[in-house]
Amino acid sequence: MTTATATATATATATAGTTAVATAAPLYVTGAGVVSAAGYGLAPLAELLLKQGEWEIIPVGEDADAYPPRPVRAVHGFDVKAHLGRKGTKYLDRLTSFGLVACKEVLEGAEVSGGRTGVVLATNTGSVSTHSSLLYDTLTLEKPYLVNPGQFPNTVMNSTSGQIAIRNGLCGLNATVAGGQTASLLAFRHARLALGLGRAERLLVGGVEELSAPAAWAWHRTGVLREDAALGEGAAVFTVQQDPAEGALAELLACEVRFTPDPRQYADGLANAVSRALDRSGVRPEEVTAVSLGAAHHRGLERIEERGVRAALGGELPRAVRVADVLGETYSASGALQLAAILALWQAEPPASPVTALVTSVGRDGNAAALVVRSPR
Repeated sequence: MTTATATATATATATAGTTAVATAAPLYVTGAGVVSAAGYGLAPLAELLLKQGEWEIIPVGEDADAYPPRPVRAVHGFDVKAHLGRKGTKYLDRLTSFGLVACKEVLEGAEVSGGRTGVVLATNTGSVSTHSSLLYDTLTLEKPYLVNPGQFPNTVMNSTSGQIAIRNGLCGLNATVAGGQTASLLAFRHARLALGLGRAERLLVGGVEELSAPAAWAWHRTGVLREDAALGEGAAVFTVQQDPAEGALAELLACEVRFTPDPRQYADGLANAVSRALDRSGVRPEEVTAVSLGAAHHRGLERIEERGVRAALGGELPRAVRVADVLGETYSASGALQLAAILALWQAEPPASPVTALVTSVGRDGNAAALVVRSPR
């Protein structure tokens, strides 16, 4: 099994230099697995979104006192053994567990050829909690070499994608995309390129993020989120393929990324990514009926994202879906959960005819991405 790690800058550089835009064939989403504070699957997420903000604050768990004074949206009562059994789960961290459970959900009942099925998973740095606990043990134990060796595999950034492939017998390409806020959409871009090159017949594509006290304090101290913004966790994984499939959940028409080094031009960079994605999809701006926004609650970035979308859509902002309002900030998994929110709403309120939505993301590192998705015909 070959494992590749793709960075946001490399992906953006490879795609931003061309000017000619050709209409691309759609990819088909045939399944979705979701683990979030709403529950498991698309239905609980739709129910939570349609409640329009009614939410019960759920404590993180035994280590709740270690968190900063900020609301959190944890996956309450999560126990990986209840989903996967006891075998081989003793040393799994929370991040990997989310990814495995989401993939189990998406693969259940599906006929998958492991030899031509791969994984493209978005992350930030892997498991922050594992890194932090190992570092703490190394500095505080009398003999640092007595740290728990069972935790070491979880410190590797591509540990989750590797575990997914091993446990499900998937021998296709295996990639971990580390791209911060835009990582999930960069993963979809990577998947489109891989499928177009014939590297796989089917890919499991998505993102995963875990809550941890060290990461929560980092968010709190930097002040990049509004004070009332909640922190969240979860995973969303989708089966994506080129071949048309009956009963597909959605069609992914295009995914474009753009890197803009100048912060003053972040909105222009996102507008460019949206326009290119729409052109490649053969979709007119006025045909977009909803936008799933990723920078909700980010100081500064929230307005930049809306300004970029408005610029690309002729000044209008269609129905805005902000999944972070109900799930909290999920960082590298946000793009995947934004897509899950669109699919969940379509399942709960099926459109009378096919409609088109946008999933957008913009990061403080200058990366921006846009995914065009159409409801099933």
